[in-house]
Amino acid sequence: MAYLRNLALFGAFIAGYFCPWAASLNWLIRWLIVGMMFMVMLQVKFTVRSIRVHHLIILLANIAVGMGGWGIFMLAGNRELAEVAFFTGITPTATAAPVIVGLLGERVDYAVSAFLATNLGMAVLFPFLIPIAIGNPAPTVFADVIGSLCIVVGIPVALAVPLRKLYPAATELPKRCKNLSFFTWVAAIFLIIANASQFLREQQANLPPGILWKIAVVSLLICIVNFAGGRMIGGKKFFRESSQVLGQKNTTLTIFLAITYANPLIALGPTFYVIWHNGWNAWQLQMRTFRERKKRRRVTLLKKTQGNV
Repeated sequence: MAYLRNLALFGAFIAGYFCPWAASLNWLIRWLIVGMMFMVMLQVKFTVRSIRVHHLIILLANIAVGMGGWGIFMLAGNRELAEVAFFTGITPTATAAPVIVGLLGERVDYAVSAFLATNLGMAVLFPFLIPIAIGNPAPTVFADVIGSLCIVVGIPVALAVPLRKLYPAATELPKRCKNLSFFTWVAAIFLIIANASQFLREQQANLPPGILWKIAVVSLLICIVNFAGGRMIGGKKFFRESSQVLGQKNTTLTIFLAITYANPLIALGPTFYVIWHNGWNAWQLQMRTFRERKKRRRVTLLKKTQGNV
């Protein structure tokens, strides 16, 4: 199943690139995100008590990476890379981060609380930060960002909370429909790449030389900073959980925001991030599997040795 999922994700990138005509369907991205967020909100228990000081530090680190990267490139006189760094670095914790934390054998409740802290915190801050980053602090942009977030975050919350209370069994729906949620994400990635493909084909002559590999490198550096910085924030007790929740990003949300308020070229920053953080996750899971197999072999060997004594 994991092989088929990786193949589907890779296929979405390839198909999107060769189907620029699908950019006409980019209005669907918003509603695909609404559907995915609804499934997540059905599972998440909304409680402020579970949020630790660590989670607030992670939120501050989230802001620092995004705004810090933006500031560095603005000082260097490169607005395109500044916006790429902003939309890539400012992305809150991914909906799948608790799942990966669980697969790594660590504290899932820590990851869920971090998801709440960063996603709700950034939802409040986006209307203030996005106008600054795109250089358009007009009140109309502020109101427009709030309107978009009310749709992609507010609607799922408004539907999920009463449904959880009226029909508790609904919390099991995401588990039953996990394949549907995954392929909804694949469809969103397809449309995002198609949108970027159309933009690149139309603007190819006007793009700065080497901009694509520069965006890829900036995205990779931010990914490294996030996973390494999260490890430092978590300390000895939560180093793996903290690394994961700061490093694994809800890229679909900021890709949508980048397309809406910047352009598809800027959206390639968080799009490349999809490759980098999933590549690291695959490596971590593979190493955990390797360690578990090695441990089982040692236990089996020890039992055989004791049996021969």
